[in-house]
Amino acid sequence: MSICIESESRFSSLGEAFYSKVRPEPLPDPYLVSLNTALAAKFGLHEHALAQQSLLEILSGNRLPEGAEPLAMLYAGHQFGHFVPQLGDGRALMLGDIRDENGKLWELQLKGAGITPYSRSGDGRAVLRSTIREYLCSEAMHGLGIPTTRALCITGSDEEVYREQIETAAVLVRMAPSHIRFGSFEVFYYRNQHDRLQQLADHLLAHHFAHLREGDRPYLAMFAEVVASTAQLIAQWQLVGFAHGVMNTDNMSMLGLTLDYGPYGFLDSYDPDYICNHSDHEGRYAFSKQPSIGQWNLTCLAQAMLPLFDAEPDTAVELAQDALNGYEPILVQAYADGMRAKLGLLEKRQEDHALVTDLLQKMQVNEVDYTRFFRALAEYMGEEGPVSCAAANEFVDREAFHAWAKDYTLRLAQENSQDEKRAMAMRRVNPKYVLRNYLAQTAIEKAMEKDFSEIDRLLQLLSLPFDEQPEHEHYAALPPDWSKRISVSCSS
Repeated sequence: MSICIESESRFSSLGEAFYSKVRPEPLPDPYLVSLNTALAAKFGLHEHALAQQSLLEILSGNRLPEGAEPLAMLYAGHQFGHFVPQLGDGRALMLGDIRDENGKLWELQLKGAGITPYSRSGDGRAVLRSTIREYLCSEAMHGLGIPTTRALCITGSDEEVYREQIETAAVLVRMAPSHIRFGSFEVFYYRNQHDRLQQLADHLLAHHFAHLREGDRPYLAMFAEVVASTAQLIAQWQLVGFAHGVMNTDNMSMLGLTLDYGPYGFLDSYDPDYICNHSDHEGRYAFSKQPSIGQWNLTCLAQAMLPLFDAEPDTAVELAQDALNGYEPILVQAYADGMRAKLGLLEKRQEDHALVTDLLQKMQVNEVDYTRFFRALAEYMGEEGPVSCAAANEFVDREAFHAWAKDYTLRLAQENSQDEKRAMAMRRVNPKYVLRNYLAQTAIEKAMEKDFSEIDRLLQLLSLPFDEQPEHEHYAALPPDWSKRISVSCSS
């Protein structure tokens, strides 16, 4: 059994102005670290097939499947607010397109397969630590229902790679319908290559926004959809307490996917100022700033796409601004709707914002665990009042919760909320399990000793984050004190 690559990938048809052809560097003596069996099955790849050395060689970059045209994508980007005119895939290689069981095409990438022209003095390798983090989090996000790139498998090697210390090498097999980023447009705009901007836009319209091709101003309509999908994505991040950590424009997907997992983190105690990346000294990408950064990044994309909107610059700017104006209302609405669902509320009311704001302020002061609180709130019984609610136990100052719960109880009574029905609905949107940093770190430390069982265990656990899974109850406990010492950076 082998991987069936389409004869010509969609992206390669754009021409070599958009990428560089690069062959992967062989990974010495590769071995399978983990296989995402559920995802693999969608592509006709089954666990026993991975035992074949020939397939393992392909997934580690040592052999090319028939039809593969490995390439590294070119793009630019604003990194921490500063424009970098050329970035590109410094440690990722696209092998080509692969078709799933429903006939949908996905780009297949190897991440960590060696140096490319865009490596910028890097070695092009990924280390086991960072690969495990991306593998687990991309699948955890999928389990939460949040748009994301996917992860098929990890292959490892005892080859030594230096980051902040000596570590071992690994390759992640990553998949997405497209890996095109905001920065893919920026590189050609700032080179004044507007014909290539149009080529790239036409490619997206043909393969991912075909419903817009025949409409009026299709490039503008596509941008407006990117605005909407980005707003909805970031609202989803905020609702589950996810901090991306490096929201540079080269890490923003044109399809509204969560892309490039480095120094991410899920909130433990609720802290809107949470900074998950210790390289982010100014707190540019703090949790509470993600919505505004999303808009800033879209403004950069709008600038890069201006030549496509209208030949008259002033008109192009006006059209872009109109589309950008849709961002905040979409995000606010998506967040408000999501918060009502998290609280089990059925009706939209004017006082909802105050109810949510008051709760979050009290959670911050009391350092309440974000995930545990909302899951426990599903047990709240309106008729019995706040005293019996497990959510109150998450507060140091229980009276603070009781004060909020009086308003919550009244709100539930006003819409005749039924406790059991509400509890079921709340458990469907409030996860019991998220990929806390300490869980990823535990899996990493075991993997460094060649014990990969925790990776597979977490992969299965996080594929069903809303289920009770009583045999894994300890994964929903408060994080241990040592977890506060975990530090992740852009090398993570």
